[in-house]
Amino acid sequence: MGANAKILLVAGIAGVLGAGLGLWLNGPGPLLRTEAGQRVLQGVIASTAPKPPADLPVASRGAPVPVIELAALNGPPVRLPSAYPGRPLLINLWASWCGPCIKEMPELDRYAASQGAHGTQVVGIALDDADAVRDFLQQVPVRYPILLDQAGPRDAGVQLGNPKGVLPYTALVSAEGRLLKQKIGPFEPGELEAWVGQPH
Repeated sequence: MGANAKILLVAGIAGVLGAGLGLWLNGPGPLLRTEAGQRVLQGVIASTAPKPPADLPVASRGAPVPVIELAALNGPPVRLPSAYPGRPLLINLWASWCGPCIKEMPELDRYAASQGAHGTQVVGIALDDADAVRDFLQQVPVRYPILLDQAGPRDAGVQLGNPKGVLPYTALVSAEGRLLKQKIGPFEPGELEAWVGQPH
């Protein structure tokens, strides 16, 4: 092995170790906030997750999302995405026991309130018990609709491209009902506008 090859090998090893140390010290946050980082993470998760049931429709990027009918926390069942025709949907899956989910809820609520009657519609889907969700929302109220589902191999998150059920999980659906983007992990303050507005 020549001197240049040894230098490149050492530099490559140092780069990998440096990246690993950075993730260990700082967590994956900065990497996961990039579209490229999210795509890599979702690819890794999809490749290691069990296959969804064969008869379960599952959305893929750019394709129409399947019809998902869920109980509303307050009111009649809701069918997504048709319940909000002509509006993009930001669908956030969460649970009352999920710390990162709770941390991002004020940001989701702020964003939802900023959208008005014709902007992006935020919808929360709680993979949780209805009573636990009601109790939680007494402490941390939000102004966007909350739907209910049970975590499992057929839940709404799996149908929206999250086969391992990692929470929080967010899917952006176009006004025409196509899956545009997915995000694993919480949004930081001020991040939503840029994420929704980034090229898909």
